[in-house]
Amino acid sequence: PAPTAPLNDYNGVNAGVVDPGASIGETWTQAAYNNDYEGYRITSLKCWIIKNFINQESTIHEKMILFWHDLLVTQSWDVFHGKASYQYFETLRKNAMGNYKIMIKELTLDPCMLIYLNGTQNKKNAPNENYGRELQELFCIGKGAGPKYTEADVKAAARLLTGWQVNWNTFSSVGPADYTFTPSNHDTNNKEFSAFYNNAIIQGIPGYLGTQELDQFLDMVFATEELSKYICRRIYSFFVYNEIDETTEKNVIEPLAAIFRSSNFEILPVLKSLFSSAHFFDELNIGGLIKNPVDFVIGMWRSFNISIGNTDLLLNFKVNRSLLWNMASMGLEIGDPPNVAGWPSYYQSPQYDKAWITTNTITARGQTTDSFINYGFWVTSDLKIKADYIGFTKSLKDPGNPQNLINEACILLLGYDIDTATTNDLKSLLLSGQQSDYYWTDAWNAFIANPSTDNKNIIQTRLQYMFQRLLQLGEFQLM
Repeated sequence: PAPTAPLNDYNGVNAGVVDPGASIGETWTQAAYNNDYEGYRITSLKCWIIKNFINQESTIHEKMILFWHDLLVTQSWDVFHGKASYQYFETLRKNAMGNYKIMIKELTLDPCMLIYLNGTQNKKNAPNENYGRELQELFCIGKGAGPKYTEADVKAAARLLTGWQVNWNTFSSVGPADYTFTPSNHDTNNKEFSAFYNNAIIQGIPGYLGTQELDQFLDMVFATEELSKYICRRIYSFFVYNEIDETTEKNVIEPLAAIFRSSNFEILPVLKSLFSSAHFFDELNIGGLIKNPVDFVIGMWRSFNISIGNTDLLLNFKVNRSLLWNMASMGLEIGDPPNVAGWPSYYQSPQYDKAWITTNTITARGQTTDSFINYGFWVTSDLKIKADYIGFTKSLKDPGNPQNLINEACILLLGYDIDTATTNDLKSLLLSGQQSDYYWTDAWNAFIANPSTDNKNIIQTRLQYMFQRLLQLGEFQLM
């Protein structure tokens, strides 16, 4: 089920903060624009997205929202309108595993997108090329040897998209933000496209029927083979590996693209085919990508089943805001990719995902794992949240056996087994440097039989050192 809309969970976060558009515990997503509170609403939206990441069930739906957010970019701070950004994310949610053509049309008319890529300023006497360019270059066709669309195609697309604009009345009043079509701002001349689009001509249509030109334009764009291959490459590079050689292009991308076209651009059949393929489970593709900050932080949070055990809205806002800042310090701020192309790790050759690791971000990652295990993840000066690694260990199948404990912990936290030398290193921490397994087994069994402070301290100290070392492994950075 879809999560309920974000609530006002920020009243009182600073002195005098009382949003007049929504009381604490009420949703602000239908509130009238208020410049003084849009910043709080946008932060609340980002915290809501993080909460959805943490609380999602066994599904990739939230991960797909992140994928589309990287591909079909808007920037929340740039648009600076909370409910418009919320509606943008809801468009991604609704279509995340649905029909790509439908999603592109809805995003073309999405108020947040109309503002972000200047569609609302696109008028016949002053065509704005931003959206017409990015729809082809970033959203549908891509760049490279295959795409052969021209600058003239960008200009024709801009002219075709004139007349669509934001309904500003809905932005400043209570209720959803909306768009409108103004015939007097629409270019009714014919739009001629290049040989890449088979020299298509889209006839200019006067009046409100000019809206039909958009459907004809999308039919033309989606008829290209490059669109299906481009989207499948982006899905592949996000989930499997970022460099696609000729063999992968022929044996994986082209068959996926054929499925995409034959299903009339339904996303789910492509995902099912990729995730059930032998190629996806090939050992060479396991651990082939560096985790992005969301996978790194939220994955650890979920793996250790971390909870603050408190339903107070403001407190949860502070926790999620701290997670937001933490991931931003590693190079990924939800709601605000660095530019319209998204995060460089997903498109910038030859570095790709290696861009997630810099001298600054690797330090931030290490500090985060250490704090989770040792003294607690910082939320406020008087609230720090530690990972419950004793509870995590209890959930394992055979926690009294140090070898089995480490093996299962590595599968759960790393996704695969580690080499013997590393296993022995971790094991020595559980055994306090001793050689025999019973040094851990006896300590664990004693704690289970009698969880006194002394018995708890013994196993807690050993687990703390072991998990700290495990999370410092290079393998923990990979997925």
